Amino acid sequence: MACFIVPATEAIVTTIVAKTLEKKAKKANLSVPHTQQASSELTAQRTPFYKKLQWLNYLLWGGAFLLAFEHVWHGEVVPFFPFLTAAADPETAAQMLHEMATAGVGMALLVTAVWGIIVAVSYAIEKRAEKTPATEGSDA
Repeated sequence: MACFIVPATEAIVTTIVAKTLEKKAKKANLSVPHTQQASSELTAQRTPFYKKLQWLNYLLWGGAFLLAFEHVWHGEVVPFFPFLTAAADPETAAQMLHEMATAGVGMALLVTAVWGIIVAVSYAIEKRAEKTPATEGSDA
């Protein structure tokens, strides 16, 4: 009925946080003088956290959009007030809130957990790349 509202709300919050972190990171990069490196020197760079948070945003927004579309398709979301057909009746409103608390929160937690695994794998790859010396040009 309205389970898409929970991931959409999380997506709104994480979008605001990601944009704030991105602005702070860009402001910090502008205040640090850039050193020129040789073009042949390869350096491993870590992905900034705001970009990783954007990955979560993409997952949440995509899932919320698909769920909302499915609810529109089945006539549970309508283009007139109260927009959610379950909100018109107190009995179905309680059922809707229960679905949001169970299915909506469960989906949001699952997506966030999958994102956490993706970030952990990304961190491991970045850490391994830092330890590995750049031997791109020396084929012996």
